[in-house]
Amino acid sequence: MTTPSESRTALSLSTFAFTICFAVWTIFSIIGIQIKQQLGLSETQFGLLVGMPILTGSLVRLGLGVLTDRLGGRIVYTLTMLAAALATFLLSWATTYPQMLIAALGVGLAGGSFAVGVAYVSRFFDGSRQGTALGIFGVGNVGAAVTKFVAPFVMVAFGWEATAQIWAAVLAATAVLFWLLSKDDPVTAARQSEKLPLRSMKSELAPLKNVQVWRFSAYYFFSFGGFVALALWLPHYLIGVYGFDVKTAGMVGAAYSIPASIFRAYGGVLSDRIGARTVMYWTLVVSAVATAILSMPSGIPVAIFLVVIFVLGFFMSLGKAAVYKHIPTYYPGNVGAVGGLVGMIGGLGGFVLPLLFGWLREETGLWSTCFMVIFALVIGCLVWMHASIRRIDRAATPQAA
Repeated sequence: MTTPSESRTALSLSTFAFTICFAVWTIFSIIGIQIKQQLGLSETQFGLLVGMPILTGSLVRLGLGVLTDRLGGRIVYTLTMLAAALATFLLSWATTYPQMLIAALGVGLAGGSFAVGVAYVSRFFDGSRQGTALGIFGVGNVGAAVTKFVAPFVMVAFGWEATAQIWAAVLAATAVLFWLLSKDDPVTAARQSEKLPLRSMKSELAPLKNVQVWRFSAYYFFSFGGFVALALWLPHYLIGVYGFDVKTAGMVGAAYSIPASIFRAYGGVLSDRIGARTVMYWTLVVSAVATAILSMPSGIPVAIFLVVIFVLGFFMSLGKAAVYKHIPTYYPGNVGAVGGLVGMIGGLGGFVLPLLFGWLREETGLWSTCFMVIFALVIGCLVWMHASIRRIDRAATPQAA
């Protein structure tokens, strides 16, 4: 058992660490603009560079989640941050496009920290508080806003190379502080004290056969993957459509990321109070309306655009929390594996979607195609969710009778 003080400390440290990790993970949304100009990259090449860290951070989540279930979050979290910090520092020495792509793969390890933090934090809280706790932890997404607020000024003053080095140093310092101030979660501590054997990999991965897990993954592909994709693409979009300079575009991008991150905690509270299913319904319905407005090929006035994009970000934040409320409830013994898979699929959305945005922009000449893609994704999730719930309700009715 853990005390309330220990639980709060674990949550605070994990949230702070995830904020720094997320700031590093999305660094290319700012420095990528200068790199694009420096190397003369096409839209597709730029999309690949921006998305490469998202790819790594997504693919490693399942493995890191399983490692956390087996070894504990304290050691896995610390080593993940140190590895990402080293890769980010080495990025500053890259001079060619292939070298930057390789370094970007290492930077992406910072994004894998999410799966570690979810498994680590959930073990400090009981079921009635896990939605709130994981919602608060997810506020670390605000790291994207930190990068968009601060990085443009650092980059303009000192260059993108110095920006990468500073971000790497902050991440390394965070790793050291986390190791010194944190403690093992109660499950890991009990296993070590009682010298219990590790579970087999088959039992660790068994829940991944359930279709329900993949449905949760689809929700997260939209709510998180779509959020990451828009957070990365929005500065570029604002510069191309509305003629903003890089500093202003970065500030607006940050203003989008902040509510889309902070209100994740509110989404966790709502999921505990009224149920994650209800929160997901509202998220998908409102997001469908918002993306339909943003998809207008003729474009919309900048004031309307900003209002609608903020509404979309707000409901995306609720949806992210609602998805992760389900996981410790349905799979309490496999939070690392299930949360890792869901996080991996969601993160892949953050990789695939910017590439798709760039390709569609080049092929059609329309900037609004990015929102058309998100609209189609939302409708697909809404139909799947409603059909699944109707099927569950029909199966439950005869049993109740």
